[in-house]
Amino acid sequence: MAKKWGHFVRKWITKNMELPQDVMMDLPRITMIGQIHIYIENHRGLIAFSDKELRLLLKQGQLLIKGNAFVIKTILPEEILLEGKIDQVTYINE
Repeated sequence: MAKKWGHFVRKWITKNMELPQDVMMDLPRITMIGQIHIYIENHRGLIAFSDKELRLLLKQGQLLIKGNAFVIKTILPEEILLEGKIDQVTYINE
């Protein structure tokens, strides 16, 4: 019950105060530049990384990025910049 109430309050504040949804709702902000860069903000941590796959933990679920020649250019507690050829970005709800 409290979880639903908190979600309702955050949604109401976001709508009525015109605040960005990604800030108030703990949503990830994803910025892609073509197929070569992807910048993800507001993630909860790195789960797996290889030169072909990156998996991030989100508040609700995970984000899976597939491609080739991946290199992590920047990694901070809630931000990551990935470079390489990006073929697929998928949300996994768990």
